[in-house]
This record gives sequence, C-alpha cells and structure tokens, in this order.
Amino acid sequence: MKKLLRNTIFSTALFLACSCPTFADGNAFTPLNFDDTAYGVKNTSTTSMPQPTSATQQIQQVGNENMQNAILQLDNAQVDVRNQLLDCKTKFAEIDAQYKTIKQERDAAYKQMKDIEKKIKEIDKTKEKIRKNMM
Repeated sequence: MKKLLRNTIFSTALFLACSCPTFADGNAFTPLNFDDTAYGVKNTSTTSMPQPTSATQQIQQVGNENMQNAILQLDNAQVDVRNQLLDCKTKFAEIDAQYKTIKQERDAAYKQMKDIEKKIKEIDKTKEKIRKNMM
C-alpha cells in the first residue's frame, strides 16, 4: 500500500513538473499560420533584410564547413565508441559463459564431494555396528 501511494505521489509530481512549462504561456496554442490581417490589423511597414557581403558569406560558409566537420568527427567518435561497446559486450558474453561453465563444474564437484563424504560416513557407521556385534 505504501509503495502504491509513493508511486502515485511520484507520478503526480512528475506530471506537474512536466506540465508547468506547458501552462506557463497564457495561450498554450499559437497557430503557425497566424495572419494579422484576418483580425483587422494591417501591417503597412515592410522591412527588407540587407544582403550579406561576400566576406560575410565566406565566413558563414567556413563556419558551416567547420560545423559539418565537427559533426562528422562526432559521428566517427560515436562509431568508435559503439565498436568498443560491442567488443566489451562480446568479452562479457565470453566471460559470462566461462563463469556459468565453471559454476556448473563447481556445483558438480561439490555434489560429488558430498556424495563421497556421505559414503565414508556410511562405511564408518557400518564398521561401528560390526565392532559392536563382535563384542
């Protein structure tokens, strides 16, 4: 019961924490194709963006190339790390298989040892019975 109550409280708190950013804005829904003219407000001012100069374009292109190179390097690093993970997983699987085999051998050896000890005890008991009968 306590676990259920704790889980309920935790999930409610998580829900409230995640929903706060959603309701922080006064209007949760803002259409993407919002048009001011449909509501009687006319937009009479027009602005034009100044065209970047060729030097600025070159800097942006170099910046884009640097970003693309960085992304490619990160992709390569990610591939390397994934390969390392696969190597570790295969090593773990081999070690785990060896562990299970050794554990089974250990259990079998322990059982065999107990059986032999049991036989020794039975022989000792039989010897004691024979000695008692001889006296």
